[in-house]
Amino acid sequence: MSDNVWCEDAVLQRDLERIADSDMIDWEKLRGKTVLVTGATGLIGSILARALVCADARRGLELRVLAAVRNREKAQKLFGTFLEEGLELLVCDILSPIKLPDTVDYIVHGASVTTSKDFVDRPVETILTTLKGTEHLLELAREKQVQGMVYLSSMEAYGVVDAEHYNVRETDYGYIDPLQPRSSYSEGKRMAEGLCGAYAHEYRLPVKTVRLAQTFGAGIPEGENRVFAQFARSILTGQDIVLHTDGSKAHCYCYTSDAALGILKVLLDGAPGEAYNVSNEETFSTIREMAQMLIAEYPESGSKLVFDIPEDAGKFGYAPTSRMLVNAEKLRALGWKPEADLREMFRRLLASMKQSWKEFA
Repeated sequence: MSDNVWCEDAVLQRDLERIADSDMIDWEKLRGKTVLVTGATGLIGSILARALVCADARRGLELRVLAAVRNREKAQKLFGTFLEEGLELLVCDILSPIKLPDTVDYIVHGASVTTSKDFVDRPVETILTTLKGTEHLLELAREKQVQGMVYLSSMEAYGVVDAEHYNVRETDYGYIDPLQPRSSYSEGKRMAEGLCGAYAHEYRLPVKTVRLAQTFGAGIPEGENRVFAQFARSILTGQDIVLHTDGSKAHCYCYTSDAALGILKVLLDGAPGEAYNVSNEETFSTIREMAQMLIAEYPESGSKLVFDIPEDAGKFGYAPTSRMLVNAEKLRALGWKPEADLREMFRRLLASMKQSWKEFA
Protein backbone atom coordinates (compact mmCIF):
# COMPACT_ATOMS: atom_id res chain seq x y z
CA MET A 1 0.00 0.00 0.00
CA SER A 2 1.41 3.39 -1.03
CA ASP A 3 2.23 5.97 1.66
CA ASN A 4 2.71 8.79 -0.84
CA VAL A 5 2.21 12.38 0.25
CA TRP A 6 -0.07 13.52 -2.52
CA CYS A 7 -0.77 17.10 -1.54
CA GLU A 8 0.15 19.76 1.03
CA ASP A 9 -3.44 19.87 2.29
CA ALA A 10 -3.53 17.13 4.95
CA VAL A 11 -7.34 17.13 5.06
CA LEU A 12 -7.56 16.55 1.32
CA GLN A 13 -4.87 13.87 1.59
CA ARG A 14 -6.99 11.97 4.14
CA ASP A 15 -10.08 12.36 1.97
CA LEU A 16 -8.34 10.87 -1.06
CA GLU A 17 -7.01 7.98 1.01
CA ARG A 18 -10.48 7.37 2.43
CA ILE A 19 -11.89 7.07 -1.09
CA ALA A 20 -9.04 4.83 -2.24
CA ASP A 21 -9.36 2.55 0.78
CA SER A 22 -13.15 2.32 0.79
CA ASP A 23 -14.72 -1.12 0.58
CA MET A 24 -17.91 0.40 -0.86
CA ILE A 25 -16.28 0.17 -4.28
CA ASP A 26 -15.52 -3.04 -6.18
CA TRP A 27 -12.11 -1.80 -7.27
CA GLU A 28 -11.37 -4.99 -9.22
CA LYS A 29 -13.84 -3.80 -11.86
CA LEU A 30 -11.35 -1.01 -12.60
CA ARG A 31 -8.25 -3.20 -12.80
CA GLY A 32 -6.37 -2.49 -16.02
CA LYS A 33 -9.05 -0.06 -17.22
CA THR A 34 -8.95 3.48 -18.60
CA VAL A 35 -11.17 6.10 -16.98
CA LEU A 36 -11.84 9.50 -18.55
CA VAL A 37 -12.97 12.35 -16.27
CA THR A 38 -14.26 15.57 -17.86
CA GLY A 39 -14.46 18.83 -15.96
CA ALA A 40 -11.37 17.57 -14.21
CA THR A 41 -10.27 20.97 -12.88
CA GLY A 42 -13.65 21.45 -11.21
CA LEU A 43 -14.20 20.46 -7.59
CA ILE A 44 -15.81 17.05 -8.12
CA GLY A 45 -13.81 16.17 -11.24
CA SER A 46 -10.51 17.00 -9.57
CA ILE A 47 -11.35 14.97 -6.46
CA LEU A 48 -12.34 11.98 -8.60
CA ALA A 49 -9.27 12.14 -10.85
CA ARG A 50 -6.89 12.40 -7.90
CA ALA A 51 -8.70 9.72 -5.90
CA LEU A 52 -8.46 7.27 -8.81
CA VAL A 53 -4.70 7.87 -9.11
CA CYS A 54 -4.40 7.40 -5.36
CA ALA A 55 -6.41 4.16 -5.53
CA ASP A 56 -4.21 2.88 -8.32
CA ALA A 57 -1.06 3.50 -6.26
CA ARG A 58 -2.48 1.98 -3.07
CA ARG A 59 -4.10 -1.03 -4.76
CA GLY A 60 -1.85 -1.71 -7.77
CA LEU A 61 -4.78 -1.57 -10.19
CA GLU A 62 -2.79 -0.73 -13.35
CA LEU A 63 -5.45 1.91 -13.87
CA ARG A 64 -5.08 4.66 -16.46
CA VAL A 65 -6.73 7.98 -15.55
CA LEU A 66 -7.31 10.67 -18.19
CA ALA A 67 -8.28 14.16 -17.02
CA ALA A 68 -10.03 16.20 -19.72
CA VAL A 69 -9.20 19.90 -19.25
CA ARG A 70 -9.33 23.10 -21.28
CA ASN A 71 -6.28 24.83 -19.79
CA ARG A 72 -3.08 22.81 -19.49
CA GLU A 73 -1.27 25.35 -17.31
CA LYS A 74 -4.15 25.53 -14.83
CA ALA A 75 -4.34 21.74 -14.73
CA GLN A 76 -0.61 21.32 -14.17
CA LYS A 77 -0.72 23.76 -11.26
CA LEU A 78 -3.72 21.99 -9.74
CA PHE A 79 -2.58 18.39 -10.10
CA GLY A 80 1.18 18.74 -9.50
CA THR A 81 2.45 15.48 -8.01
CA PHE A 82 -0.43 13.49 -9.48
CA LEU A 83 0.96 14.06 -12.98
CA GLU A 84 4.20 12.44 -11.84
CA GLU A 85 2.20 9.52 -10.47
CA GLY A 86 0.46 8.74 -13.74
CA LEU A 87 -2.43 11.16 -14.18
CA GLU A 88 -2.65 12.08 -17.88
CA LEU A 89 -4.04 15.35 -19.23
CA LEU A 90 -6.30 15.46 -22.27
CA VAL A 91 -6.52 19.08 -23.40
CA CYS A 92 -9.75 19.50 -25.35
CA ASP A 93 -12.94 21.49 -25.77
CA ILE A 94 -16.07 19.40 -25.25
CA LEU A 95 -17.95 21.71 -27.62
CA SER A 96 -16.07 19.89 -30.39
CA PRO A 97 -16.11 16.13 -31.06
CA ILE A 98 -13.50 14.35 -28.94
CA LYS A 99 -10.98 12.17 -30.74
CA LEU A 100 -9.06 9.56 -28.78
CA PRO A 101 -7.00 6.84 -30.46
CA ASP A 102 -6.91 4.63 -27.38
CA THR A 103 -9.43 2.55 -25.50
CA VAL A 104 -11.72 4.17 -22.95
CA ASP A 105 -13.56 1.87 -20.55
CA TYR A 106 -15.34 4.30 -18.24
CA ILE A 107 -16.35 7.97 -18.47
CA VAL A 108 -17.37 10.40 -15.74
CA HIS A 109 -18.73 13.51 -17.45
CA GLY A 110 -18.67 16.51 -15.14
CA ALA A 111 -17.81 19.44 -17.43
CA SER A 112 -20.36 22.23 -17.10
CA VAL A 113 -20.85 25.94 -16.58
CA THR A 114 -21.03 26.22 -12.77
CA THR A 115 -21.09 29.93 -11.88
CA SER A 116 -24.55 31.19 -10.95
CA LYS A 117 -23.98 34.63 -12.44
CA ASP A 118 -23.07 33.02 -15.77
CA PHE A 119 -26.42 31.24 -15.82
CA VAL A 120 -28.04 34.68 -15.97
CA ASP A 121 -25.46 36.56 -18.05
CA ARG A 122 -24.67 33.75 -20.51
CA PRO A 123 -27.72 31.46 -20.65
CA VAL A 124 -27.13 30.43 -24.28
CA GLU A 125 -23.58 29.29 -23.54
CA THR A 126 -24.78 27.56 -20.37
CA ILE A 127 -27.32 25.47 -22.26
CA LEU A 128 -25.14 24.70 -25.28
CA THR A 129 -22.10 23.74 -23.19
CA THR A 130 -24.28 21.29 -21.28
CA LEU A 131 -26.13 19.84 -24.23
CA LYS A 132 -23.46 19.77 -26.96
CA GLY A 133 -20.76 18.71 -24.54
CA THR A 134 -22.87 15.82 -23.31
CA GLU A 135 -23.69 14.77 -26.88
CA HIS A 136 -19.98 14.62 -27.74
CA LEU A 137 -19.18 12.54 -24.65
CA LEU A 138 -22.06 10.18 -25.36
CA GLU A 139 -20.82 9.74 -28.93
CA LEU A 140 -17.32 9.02 -27.63
CA ALA A 141 -18.76 6.48 -25.19
CA ARG A 142 -20.70 4.87 -28.01
CA GLU A 143 -17.64 4.75 -30.27
CA LYS A 144 -15.45 3.22 -27.56
CA GLN A 145 -18.19 0.84 -26.37
CA VAL A 146 -17.53 1.83 -22.79
CA GLN A 147 -18.42 -0.43 -19.88
CA GLY A 148 -19.95 2.46 -17.96
CA MET A 149 -20.57 6.20 -18.04
CA VAL A 150 -21.93 8.64 -15.46
CA TYR A 151 -23.35 12.07 -16.22
CA LEU A 152 -23.06 14.52 -13.33
CA SER A 153 -26.35 16.35 -13.02
CA SER A 154 -27.69 18.44 -10.17
CA MET A 155 -30.56 18.61 -7.72
CA GLU A 156 -31.48 21.80 -9.59
CA ALA A 157 -32.87 19.55 -12.32
CA TYR A 158 -35.85 19.01 -10.01
CA GLY A 159 -36.82 22.67 -10.17
CA VAL A 160 -39.11 24.12 -7.50
CA VAL A 161 -41.00 21.29 -5.83
CA ASP A 162 -44.28 21.46 -3.96
CA ALA A 163 -43.68 22.47 -0.35
CA GLU A 164 -45.85 19.64 0.94
CA HIS A 165 -43.88 17.03 -1.02
CA TYR A 166 -40.34 18.23 -0.40
CA ASN A 167 -38.84 14.75 0.15
CA VAL A 168 -37.70 14.23 -3.43
CA ARG A 169 -36.88 10.90 -5.02
CA GLU A 170 -35.58 10.29 -8.52
CA THR A 171 -39.06 10.22 -10.11
CA ASP A 172 -40.30 13.47 -8.53
CA TYR A 173 -40.11 16.69 -10.50
CA GLY A 174 -41.04 20.27 -9.77
CA TYR A 175 -41.59 23.37 -11.87
CA ILE A 176 -39.02 25.18 -14.00
CA ASP A 177 -39.86 28.29 -16.00
CA PRO A 178 -37.92 27.64 -19.24
CA LEU A 179 -38.10 31.30 -20.29
CA GLN A 180 -36.16 32.62 -17.31
CA PRO A 181 -32.39 33.05 -17.98
CA ARG A 182 -31.53 31.48 -14.60
CA SER A 183 -33.30 28.32 -15.80
CA SER A 184 -30.58 27.76 -18.39
CA TYR A 185 -28.67 25.62 -15.89
CA SER A 186 -31.54 23.50 -14.58
CA GLU A 187 -33.20 23.09 -17.98
CA GLY A 188 -29.83 22.29 -19.52
CA LYS A 189 -29.30 19.57 -16.94
CA ARG A 190 -32.77 18.15 -17.64
CA MET A 191 -32.13 18.13 -21.38
CA ALA A 192 -28.76 16.42 -20.95
CA GLU A 193 -30.33 13.82 -18.67
CA GLY A 194 -32.94 13.19 -21.36
CA LEU A 195 -30.20 12.74 -23.93
CA CYS A 196 -28.45 10.22 -21.68
CA GLY A 197 -31.71 8.32 -21.28
CA ALA A 198 -32.22 8.33 -25.04
CA TYR A 199 -28.74 6.92 -25.69
CA ALA A 200 -29.29 4.26 -23.04
CA HIS A 201 -32.55 3.23 -24.71
CA GLU A 202 -31.70 3.52 -28.40
CA TYR A 203 -28.05 2.46 -28.37
CA ARG A 204 -28.01 0.35 -25.19
CA LEU A 205 -25.28 2.62 -23.83
CA PRO A 206 -24.56 1.92 -20.13
CA VAL A 207 -24.91 5.56 -19.11
CA LYS A 208 -26.31 6.59 -15.74
CA THR A 209 -27.09 9.97 -14.16
CA VAL A 210 -26.26 11.21 -10.69
CA ARG A 211 -28.06 14.23 -9.26
CA LEU A 212 -25.73 15.87 -6.80
CA ALA A 213 -26.85 17.83 -3.79
CA GLN A 214 -24.65 20.87 -3.21
CA THR A 215 -21.22 19.39 -2.60
CA PHE A 216 -18.26 20.89 -0.79
CA GLY A 217 -15.25 19.99 1.30
CA ALA A 218 -11.47 20.00 1.36
CA GLY A 219 -9.92 21.04 -1.92
CA ILE A 220 -12.32 23.78 -2.95
CA PRO A 221 -10.44 26.23 -5.18
CA GLU A 222 -9.08 29.44 -3.69
CA GLY A 223 -11.48 32.23 -4.51
CA GLU A 224 -14.56 29.96 -4.44
CA ASN A 225 -17.56 32.21 -3.81
CA ARG A 226 -20.53 29.91 -3.32
CA VAL A 227 -22.46 30.27 -0.09
CA PHE A 228 -20.56 27.59 1.87
CA ALA A 229 -17.24 29.25 1.01
CA GLN A 230 -18.55 32.70 1.88
CA PHE A 231 -19.71 31.41 5.27
CA ALA A 232 -16.41 29.63 5.93
CA ARG A 233 -14.41 32.71 4.95
CA SER A 234 -16.47 34.86 7.33
CA ILE A 235 -15.80 32.47 10.21
CA LEU A 236 -12.05 32.38 9.50
CA THR A 237 -11.76 36.18 9.20
CA GLY A 238 -14.11 37.04 12.04
CA GLN A 239 -16.49 38.91 9.77
CA ASP A 240 -20.26 38.83 9.86
CA ILE A 241 -22.12 36.27 7.75
CA VAL A 242 -24.17 38.33 5.33
CA LEU A 243 -27.27 36.86 3.67
CA HIS A 244 -28.57 38.46 0.48
CA THR A 245 -31.83 36.47 0.70
CA ASP A 246 -34.11 35.70 3.64
CA GLY A 247 -32.25 32.41 4.09
CA SER A 248 -35.37 30.27 3.91
CA LYS A 249 -34.17 28.06 1.08
CA ALA A 250 -33.70 24.54 2.48
CA HIS A 251 -31.91 21.60 0.93
CA CYS A 252 -29.27 18.92 1.47
CA TYR A 253 -25.50 18.85 1.09
CA CYS A 254 -22.87 16.19 0.56
CA TYR A 255 -19.20 16.09 1.46
CA THR A 256 -16.79 15.79 -1.47
CA SER A 257 -15.35 12.38 -0.64
CA ASP A 258 -18.83 11.00 0.07
CA ALA A 259 -20.00 12.32 -3.30
CA ALA A 260 -16.99 10.82 -5.10
CA LEU A 261 -17.75 7.40 -3.63
CA GLY A 262 -21.37 7.77 -4.65
CA ILE A 263 -20.39 8.59 -8.23
CA LEU A 264 -18.04 5.62 -8.43
CA LYS A 265 -20.73 3.37 -6.98
CA VAL A 266 -23.19 4.41 -9.67
CA LEU A 267 -20.52 4.15 -12.38
CA LEU A 268 -19.79 0.53 -11.51
CA ASP A 269 -23.08 -0.76 -10.09
CA GLY A 270 -25.87 1.56 -11.20
CA ALA A 271 -28.53 0.57 -13.73
CA PRO A 272 -28.14 2.01 -17.26
CA GLY A 273 -30.61 4.72 -18.15
CA GLU A 274 -31.45 5.50 -14.53
CA ALA A 275 -30.78 8.41 -12.18
CA TYR A 276 -29.45 8.35 -8.60
CA ASN A 277 -29.50 11.11 -6.00
CA VAL A 278 -26.19 11.71 -4.21
CA SER A 279 -27.06 13.46 -0.97
CA ASN A 280 -26.73 13.24 2.80
CA GLU A 281 -30.28 13.67 4.09
CA GLU A 282 -28.92 14.35 7.59
CA THR A 283 -27.57 17.71 6.39
CA PHE A 284 -31.01 19.09 5.47
CA SER A 285 -31.27 22.69 6.66
CA THR A 286 -32.11 26.22 5.59
CA ILE A 287 -29.37 28.65 4.60
CA ARG A 288 -30.22 30.65 7.72
CA GLU A 289 -29.96 27.57 9.96
CA MET A 290 -26.60 26.70 8.44
CA ALA A 291 -25.30 30.20 9.18
CA GLN A 292 -26.64 30.06 12.73
CA MET A 293 -25.04 26.65 13.27
CA LEU A 294 -21.63 27.97 12.25
CA ILE A 295 -21.91 31.04 14.48
CA ALA A 296 -22.82 28.77 17.40
CA GLU A 297 -20.04 26.26 16.63
CA TYR A 298 -17.33 28.95 16.30
CA PRO A 299 -18.17 31.69 18.85
CA GLU A 300 -14.51 32.72 18.95
CA SER A 301 -14.94 34.17 15.44
CA GLY A 302 -17.25 36.89 16.73
CA SER A 303 -19.30 36.54 13.55
CA LYS A 304 -22.94 37.62 13.57
CA LEU A 305 -25.76 37.01 11.11
CA VAL A 306 -26.65 40.05 8.99
CA PHE A 307 -29.26 40.44 6.24
CA ASP A 308 -28.61 42.66 3.22
CA ILE A 309 -31.23 41.84 0.59
CA PRO A 310 -30.84 43.87 -2.63
CA GLU A 311 -33.90 44.87 -4.66
CA ASP A 312 -32.34 43.42 -7.83
CA ALA A 313 -31.22 40.10 -6.30
CA GLY A 314 -32.22 38.21 -9.45
CA LYS A 315 -29.22 39.48 -11.38
CA PHE A 316 -26.87 37.57 -9.08
CA GLY A 317 -28.24 34.23 -10.26
CA TYR A 318 -29.53 32.95 -6.93
CA ALA A 319 -31.54 29.77 -7.33
CA PRO A 320 -35.28 30.04 -6.68
CA THR A 321 -36.28 29.75 -3.04
CA SER A 322 -37.49 26.24 -2.34
CA ARG A 323 -37.57 23.47 0.24
CA MET A 324 -36.19 20.15 -0.99
CA LEU A 325 -34.84 17.12 0.82
CA VAL A 326 -32.92 15.12 -1.78
CA ASN A 327 -33.62 11.49 -0.94
CA ALA A 328 -30.66 9.12 -1.51
CA GLU A 329 -32.42 5.87 -0.57
CA LYS A 330 -31.93 4.44 -4.07
CA LEU A 331 -28.15 4.93 -3.92
CA ARG A 332 -27.93 3.65 -0.36
CA ALA A 333 -29.62 0.46 -1.57
CA LEU A 334 -26.49 -0.13 -3.70
CA GLY A 335 -24.35 -0.13 -0.55
CA TRP A 336 -23.33 3.54 -0.35
CA LYS A 337 -23.39 5.47 2.91
CA PRO A 338 -22.25 9.06 3.54
CA GLU A 339 -19.92 9.78 6.44
CA ALA A 340 -19.75 13.52 7.11
CA ASP A 341 -22.62 15.53 8.58
CA LEU A 342 -22.86 19.30 8.14
CA ARG A 343 -20.75 20.15 11.20
CA GLU A 344 -18.04 17.73 10.12
CA MET A 345 -18.18 19.05 6.54
CA PHE A 346 -17.43 22.56 7.77
CA ARG A 347 -14.82 21.35 10.26
CA ARG A 348 -12.85 19.74 7.41
CA LEU A 349 -13.51 22.64 5.04
CA LEU A 350 -12.22 25.24 7.51
CA ALA A 351 -9.13 23.15 8.30
CA SER A 352 -8.42 22.72 4.59
CA MET A 353 -8.83 26.41 3.79
CA LYS A 354 -6.45 27.39 6.61
CA GLN A 355 -3.83 25.04 5.18
CA SER A 356 -4.20 25.72 1.48
CA TRP A 357 -5.53 29.26 0.89
CA LYS A 358 -2.91 31.98 0.70
CA GLU A 359 -5.14 34.51 2.45
CA PHE A 360 -5.06 32.34 5.59
CA ALA A 361 -1.40 31.32 5.45
